[in-house]
Amino acid sequence: MSEFKYLFSPLKIGATVVPNRIHFAAHMTNYAVDNLISDRHIYYYRERAKGGVGLITTEEMGIHPTDHPYDKLVDVYEPEVIPGFKRLTTAIHDYDTKIFAQLNHNGMQGDGKISRLPVWGPSTGKDPIFRETCKAMELEDIQECIEYFAICAKNAVEGGFDGIELQLGHSSLMRQFLSPLTNHRQDAYGGSMENRCRFVLEAIDAVRKAIGPDFTLGIRLNADEMHPRGGLTHEDAKQVAIRLEASGQLDFLDLSLGTFYNLFLVEGSMHTPLAYTVPLSAGMRSVVNLPVFCTNRINDPHLAEKILEDGQADMIGMVRALICDPELPNKSMEGRTDDIRNCIACNQGCIARMGLGYRLGCLHNPAAGEEEALGIDTLKPAETPKKVVVVGAGPAGLEVARAATLRKHRVVLLEKADEVGGQNIIAGKAAGRQEITGVTRWLVSQLNKLELDIRLGVEATAEMVLKERPDVVVIATGSTPKTAPFPGEYGPPQVVTTVQILTDEIEAGDKVLLIDQDGHHQATGTAELLADRGKQVHMLTAALFIGSALGPLQDLYLTRNRLAKKGVTFTPDIAVLEIQGTLVKGLNVYSNELFDFDGYDTVVLAAGNVANDSLYFELKGKVDELYRVGDCVAPRKTDMAIIEGHRIGRTI
Repeated sequence: MSEFKYLFSPLKIGATVVPNRIHFAAHMTNYAVDNLISDRHIYYYRERAKGGVGLITTEEMGIHPTDHPYDKLVDVYEPEVIPGFKRLTTAIHDYDTKIFAQLNHNGMQGDGKISRLPVWGPSTGKDPIFRETCKAMELEDIQECIEYFAICAKNAVEGGFDGIELQLGHSSLMRQFLSPLTNHRQDAYGGSMENRCRFVLEAIDAVRKAIGPDFTLGIRLNADEMHPRGGLTHEDAKQVAIRLEASGQLDFLDLSLGTFYNLFLVEGSMHTPLAYTVPLSAGMRSVVNLPVFCTNRINDPHLAEKILEDGQADMIGMVRALICDPELPNKSMEGRTDDIRNCIACNQGCIARMGLGYRLGCLHNPAAGEEEALGIDTLKPAETPKKVVVVGAGPAGLEVARAATLRKHRVVLLEKADEVGGQNIIAGKAAGRQEITGVTRWLVSQLNKLELDIRLGVEATAEMVLKERPDVVVIATGSTPKTAPFPGEYGPPQVVTTVQILTDEIEAGDKVLLIDQDGHHQATGTAELLADRGKQVHMLTAALFIGSALGPLQDLYLTRNRLAKKGVTFTPDIAVLEIQGTLVKGLNVYSNELFDFDGYDTVVLAAGNVANDSLYFELKGKVDELYRVGDCVAPRKTDMAIIEGHRIGRTI
């Protein structure tokens, strides 16, 4: 603990004393049931409290019937929420953790298809994502909204919360009133900075009156909208903060960045720097005396400690870091930082799932969202230890081996390569994707602390596996890129796969055509790597645009920005009909016009994989317990490999 002088010191926030400076900040989960707190919520938040976090702030909760940006939102204005709040707060308080309720109205960033009511905003306009024309709020609407904030605050107090955070951040009606980008009013609530702050100040005043002088109240403020056509700048946000602090009603200042115009800033991927919002918290801390919270890509306790030591913030938001490893605080306090499962900012299991309306999860941590069944201390030794042979040491096989060994099975892990990691290692060779290999690094670090038999450079056969006399066999042999997905006569070295490029098996010529049937980083990361090597790259896809799967990951904008700046060109809407040599024949999927793409030195295929399942079928019927996991079931992403590996390792 002496290693972290600041991180594990208490902090007084208004009437609340938090035991340490780690904050599980507000974020969507899609866990609500009938717009109420669910059991899944309680297990999820309790897991982080059990792991040692000092403060939890709930996901945003809706304060008015007009606000339903997504279906699984908790409605705070209904008294029916209070029993669930009490169950949640009691569970958190069992671990000395404090919990705040975040109250919000999304304003024009809402969806009338869900509420069947008009979307409200300070002025008529459209959000860039929802694209629904909002109703400019009348004075009576403003007053009603303020009254609802107060009603919801009372419900939060009765529900046992330690404090309230009002959302003025990236997705917020209050921010929309503050910003000249969205507030074009000509009355007392628009125009000057004083007028644009009026709604916020009136809402804060109403909430303070509802909760009393001794209950902790703060805001999450947008520290910079980062919009090229105006909006709140960082200097503007400082002036807002000064005005709000002067009201004497607030106890803390949490920070947000960006809007729905630039979500890649709100939810930064591995292509954004670590702790990229810390300069904003430092700037804000220079003008206010309130405790200032920061967040975004702070995934390591040493980094958090340095931010506090340098006086750049008072509280450290660690959201994805604690989704990935709820025990990060306890591991840090106990001197086990090398056991921390660090977030890799892939955004696949958390942000992408939530954005598509699915429950929050984690690529790296199979227990995220499944804490009741898979959480801390639920992995128990097997009643009857067995000999388990696992074939394949990619993420799926490594997770099987880890979970099974922890359950006291005798595990033999066979891998034909000279190193473990499989396609996770290959994925990390793409441009800017090195962090993805954190999956393998953590699994290996944990296996190195366990007793199991790992054999590298061994290509398993059915005969070899059966000679081990196993009780259980798990096949995790992965998948192989399709080398001939289209009709025609072609092959290496002129026509190759992304894997052959990433592993340097084949060097591409100067002029490259990359066929993208992936839509993910396999295609774009390979294209960027080739561009970085000085190749002239042209990407071809049948989709509406290159990188079609990157939008939910918040990687689309930055990826296309980098590719364009590096001279990569894109042609969408083209389905490949056949390849002859390096001549690619394509069809525009809308006009049915035929096109020839010729004159390239190398054609690179990102056209999917096929399962390596032959060993599984050779052993089927010859082993009492035979399983296959990951890509050798069906080629998918790493999250499914780890989930399946964990399930099998836990149940055998």
